[in-house]
Amino acid sequence: MVVIAEHDVKVREAPPHGAIGMSTAYRISDAAPQPRKMEFRRRVLDVGAAIGEHPISHDEVYYVRSGRGVVVSDGVAEMIGAGTAAYLYEGAVVGIRQIGDEPLSIIIAYPVDQKN
Repeated sequence: MVVIAEHDVKVREAPPHGAIGMSTAYRISDAAPQPRKMEFRRRVLDVGAAIGEHPISHDEVYYVRSGRGVVVSDGVAEMIGAGTAAYLYEGAVVGIRQIGDEPLSIIIAYPVDQKN
């Protein structure tokens, strides 16, 4: 077992896949010893920020803790808010952007590529 405190893995950075705006990343699973089988992260997208659309090679979940956003999968957009999750499928082109006045806090989870 490993217990990880968010403040120990907090990084201020532009979001991945386009560097649209700014965000705070909590790279929780990065602190787990290797090898590990999953990624588990929290990201808080500032107002106007987004994780740009990108293809995924695994199933992935975006779970909203607070705020509102628009998630896109293969060109289909859906609004999501606190307490909702988007289950995204391998091979899709996905992204998420913050909307409204409150930052968007999401948990992102997916399996680690075991080929490397």
